[in-house]
Amino acid sequence: MIFWLSYFTFNVIRWGSYFNDYWYSIKSNLVEFPIHIIVVYINVYYLIPKFILRKKYWTYLGYLALILILVYLVRTGLNYLLVTKDIWPEAEDSGKFLELNHVIAVVLGELYVVGFVTAIKLVIDWAIEKRKNEKLAKLQLSTELKYLRTQIQPHFFFNTLNNLYALTLKKSKNAPRLVLKLSEMMQYVLYEVNNSKADLLLEINHINNYIDIEQLRFKDRIECEMDITGNIEDVTVPPLLFLSFIENCFKHGLKENEKVTINMSFEIVKNNYLEFKLTNNFNPNINLEGEQGIGIANAKRRLNLLFFNDYILQTDIIKNTYNLFLKIPIR
Repeated sequence: MIFWLSYFTFNVIRWGSYFNDYWYSIKSNLVEFPIHIIVVYINVYYLIPKFILRKKYWTYLGYLALILILVYLVRTGLNYLLVTKDIWPEAEDSGKFLELNHVIAVVLGELYVVGFVTAIKLVIDWAIEKRKNEKLAKLQLSTELKYLRTQIQPHFFFNTLNNLYALTLKKSKNAPRLVLKLSEMMQYVLYEVNNSKADLLLEINHINNYIDIEQLRFKDRIECEMDITGNIEDVTVPPLLFLSFIENCFKHGLKENEKVTINMSFEIVKNNYLEFKLTNNFNPNINLEGEQGIGIANAKRRLNLLFFNDYILQTDIIKNTYNLFLKIPIR
């Protein structure tokens, strides 16, 4: 309603100024605008969906031509009966009914209105559809990330409960301490990790708890060092991302009666990126294919969803040492 009233007012002022006759302009536009509105909505809601979107272009042009013929007859007739006996007052010489120039002028005028209004409608529809698709994409991304996180948590607790089970079989005095550590980790995962980002300090504390649990199980067979470079107080990262890589160290690094050595570092680079480096001894007798399980595959999928191409993940094995390098944006 606002659009058509605005367009009508604009046209009245435009032609009223042109003829210096605003009363004539009001009457002629009152005749023509209902025709414009009917043709526009037929085009937008019937012809385009039924023919253009189905690629029936010639059929569309045929119907449009028929409508334009009817428009010429109805508009000229109503103007003659209700507004003025002058068929074409805009022309220097008085025009005649069905005169070619008059037909072309009326048809082009109608095509101008139809094209102009249809373009506005299609742009608005496109913008609305784009917004819907963006919301849907964000929802899909959020849903998939939540799904991946739900995969991580049971996977991690399953491994930790296996550790606890091993200690209880040995009737170890460390079992109660492990339960307390596990309780801290469960509190973090279940109650504190509720968003797509988590404080890096909390994530590091979570990693330390996990390593403590492994040390309770394997005692002096675990050697771990961690370096932190730069101010990490305000840095946020995807929750539980690094734990997948740490778990892998124990999965593929432990040999019977031998130590597992882990070195990891977190470094802030130019206040825009976080670089995570991880090295650990690697057992060559373990076949990695199909053995990385949920954790690593999950981490790679999450990185793709969150950062697209704006991250680096590199892994290699050199002289029985597994090396991992991860660079992700933090701003």
